[in-house]
Amino acid sequence: MPTDASRIRLILELRRAGIVDATVLAAIESVPRERFIPETFQDQAWEDIALPIGLGQTISQPRVVAMMTEALCVTKRHRVLEIGTGSGYQAAVLAHLCRRLYTIERHPALLARAEEILKALGFTNIVTRAGDGMAGWPELAPFDRILVTAAPRTPPQALLDQLSPAGGIMVIPMGETADSQHLWRITRTGGAFAREKLAAVRFVPLLPGLADDSKGDDGSWGNGSRGGAPR
Repeated sequence: MPTDASRIRLILELRRAGIVDATVLAAIESVPRERFIPETFQDQAWEDIALPIGLGQTISQPRVVAMMTEALCVTKRHRVLEIGTGSGYQAAVLAHLCRRLYTIERHPALLARAEEILKALGFTNIVTRAGDGMAGWPELAPFDRILVTAAPRTPPQALLDQLSPAGGIMVIPMGETADSQHLWRITRTGGAFAREKLAAVRFVPLLPGLADDSKGDDGSWGNGSRGGAPR
């Protein structure tokens, strides 16, 4: 089982990796990562590694979660859209920092599991939806911040349109292939979009539509390969 020492060790590793935002580090430390992973991997919950959660997906490496969250520059005033709920871990970290989080997942089985965990942890500022993340959540736009946890070749126009023109920020991995992906920060000012390349990463592709989980993994906790990792 995770210990206080393992939490402290991870936070120190994140600091050494260049994560300096105290609010992000506090959120990482506050969220019980072990709740979002299968019991088989409990002893690795606070290691800086990705871990499988089933349906070919993983809970992202804490360093990637921290890096993306720090780049998003979230405050308590912000409404945030997350594309790719996954295990719910990144959502929990963001919910500690923002006013309200809206999160979309294309795998209904994963979303149901994440909803159960987030509810049990007492989060009241998270709104979930099963659907096509590439389409965003237009009826609730604009969003102050958008975080995308899978990689398209270029940013979906729907997400750009839903980003607040008053300095909205989107953090998104992009690339033609897995080996050419980089994490980008896109800032919108009026109708202009400024792009900043942050780091080389590796994510699964961002896919359209709602997944049919009945045709793949049965939803049990098992091996997978989703989630971001630095290259």
